[in-house]
Amino acid sequence: MLERYELEAFLTLAEELHFGRTAERLGVSTGRISQTVKKLERRFGTPLFARTSRSVRLTPVGQALYEDLLPAYRQMRAALERATAAGRGVHGRLRVGFGTPWGGELLTAAADALLASYPDCEITVREVPLDGGVRPLQEGTLDVQCATFPVHEPDLTTGPVVVTDARVLLLPAGHPLARRDALGPEDLAGLDLIAPGGAVPRYWTDHHYPRSTPSGAPVGRGPAAATWQEVLSHVTAGRGASPGAARGARYHPRPGIAYVPLHGVPPLAYGLVWPTAADSALLRAFVARVEGLSTGRPERPSDGRTPHARGDGHR
Repeated sequence: MLERYELEAFLTLAEELHFGRTAERLGVSTGRISQTVKKLERRFGTPLFARTSRSVRLTPVGQALYEDLLPAYRQMRAALERATAAGRGVHGRLRVGFGTPWGGELLTAAADALLASYPDCEITVREVPLDGGVRPLQEGTLDVQCATFPVHEPDLTTGPVVVTDARVLLLPAGHPLARRDALGPEDLAGLDLIAPGGAVPRYWTDHHYPRSTPSGAPVGRGPAAATWQEVLSHVTAGRGASPGAARGARYHPRPGIAYVPLHGVPPLAYGLVWPTAADSALLRAFVARVEGLSTGRPERPSDGRTPHARGDGHR
């Protein structure tokens, strides 16, 4: 039987794939995480993670264990939060933000479910524009937000991943790369990526919109975009390309854009973020409800060869 700290260490490392960030999220030392993982691997008699000096990834056994444990862990968390909420009383107002339509659907469903149990609460859900980053949380206009990871802000707490998705590259339909079955990181060389400006942190932009390929070939920058409608308009007009989420193709059909699977890169990960100083029974109950509703499973592109595949990018 796993201890709770072992379970949280394993699941968090499986999401972050980085010992330092895992330790930061759990408030322990990197050495503690490493020791815990080694202990688990000795217990199971097989590696759970493949580690090099540059990367960490799940082994097939580790991936299977992650998929088996995650639903049970979320159920346990939700049960504990419900008990806590019942003991402390859930009340007050919660302002919730999202940046993608699938994030909005998940948060709205969680809000509706929570309000059915606590009708005296007030929960509002609103969209955060592409260039908004996590600024609404830091300015105090939102209490919790479904954001695209990574988020590494000292005043914010990140919860677990609640949605993952495969990546695609949005290209003008007439671009030579648009008819490829799939693309890789090196195919970004020479392209101009349309990235958000505004309050988005530099580390976030560089993570999703790299300035060079793994071999060092430069990747350019197209015009900045404040919203995803602007991204789609720029791509349609041939002003650049943009990384995006596979499931976006079902949400924003748009002629003139090809959405080609982008392989060799980690999937997009979305999770809840809230101010570290904030704490309420309503916030905890909402986070637990979102976790309980989420599947966390990625969507795969259905047809990378279709030049007029439809979609929207990630946030």
